[in-house]
Amino acid sequence: MEFEDFVRARGPALLRYGLVLTGNADDAADLVQEALLKLSSSWRRVRNKDDPEGYVRTIMARQHVSWWRRRRREHLTDEVPAPVREDEHDLKDVWQCLRALPPKQRAVLVLRYYEELADDEIAAMLGISQATVRSQASRALATLRVRAQALIGRWG
Repeated sequence: MEFEDFVRARGPALLRYGLVLTGNADDAADLVQEALLKLSSSWRRVRNKDDPEGYVRTIMARQHVSWWRRRRREHLTDEVPAPVREDEHDLKDVWQCLRALPPKQRAVLVLRYYEELADDEIAAMLGISQATVRSQASRALATLRVRAQALIGRWG
């Protein structure tokens, strides 16, 4: 498979993965673009492997971790979020809860539940210990439980 064919075939899926990681469409596009740039230089070696898409996803996860390690600051936006009406029982509330998690916690949850990776794989990918993976997942899930209860109370 040629690099251009791979990008055309798997680009939309990689963009969705980037969106889940970053929580922002612009950052997701930047993440995919940087990962594909890195992939292009090693495409001849990677294309013959079993899982070139997995290779790109690893690049994306590591790049995302690198970004939030460098930034570690608030993400400012000039968009004012629309108020959520009490009768809207859609995924917007859930997505907002996920976006509100710290980047490391969100990355751990994405890799664990979206990518279905084991703790040791997540630890290796993010450059953290398995204990840190477990503690970040535990904290994130506890936060989501509290927020879910608040949402249920608001909807009830």
